[in-house]
Amino acid sequence: MLREPFAEFLGVAVLVIFGAGVNCQVLLSSVTGDYLAVSFGWAVGLCLGVWISSGISPGHINPAVTLAMATWRGFPWKKVPGFIFAQTLGGFIGAALVYANYFHAIDIFEGGAGVRTLKTAGVFGTFPLDYLTNVSAFFDEVLGTAMLVLVIIAMTDKKNTAPPPGLFPLTIFVVILGISSSLGMQTGFALNPARDFGPRLLSAAVGYPSTVFSFRHQYWLWTGILGPVVGAQLAIALYDTFLYKGDDSIVNKL
Repeated sequence: MLREPFAEFLGVAVLVIFGAGVNCQVLLSSVTGDYLAVSFGWAVGLCLGVWISSGISPGHINPAVTLAMATWRGFPWKKVPGFIFAQTLGGFIGAALVYANYFHAIDIFEGGAGVRTLKTAGVFGTFPLDYLTNVSAFFDEVLGTAMLVLVIIAMTDKKNTAPPPGLFPLTIFVVILGISSSLGMQTGFALNPARDFGPRLLSAAVGYPSTVFSFRHQYWLWTGILGPVVGAQLAIALYDTFLYKGDDSIVNKL
């Protein structure tokens, strides 16, 4: 009973280690990396996280995906709480390992040992660019997550062009690289509540100010969590209504 949740935990932890790790390296170093490096780091992290987990669990490593699959595709609701807890814990532990690796560099960047401000909080949780309105930030996350989930369900549809066994994670690499490169700038492309909320909890635990949660009237909730959840639901609703023929969809059971 623990193998599947642990696979989800480990998948998210790997995702965050590579993703938050590249965020740290790009922000904290004056000579290494740029936005393209961030895109590649997160793409590699998700690819490897799915590769590690998908032979044991469904490889969701994303609460928004888990909820959408339970809503539309018959994933057991009794497994949902355990999966979401494991995924979020994976995000927290992954971020903790990155923090342990980079806290000296964070001290230097912040200007003193133990100084923690929003200048570096973004290496863990996501924050929007200043010009972006709250509504636009929510829309950005809905759109990005919908693109991610649309590709996931298309590539796992046996009546579509599903990749050969074992190569599905490579398609995930491509789609995350594409989303981050084309849609990710404005909000930091959370796309995954566990990827945002778990590391955000870690940042609060290690001394970042309470604004990591109060920022823009709980930005973390309506953009980091609700945006991806809505985007995932919309993606599967659209695909199943017009394209999917599998009998595991509630649309095809009506």
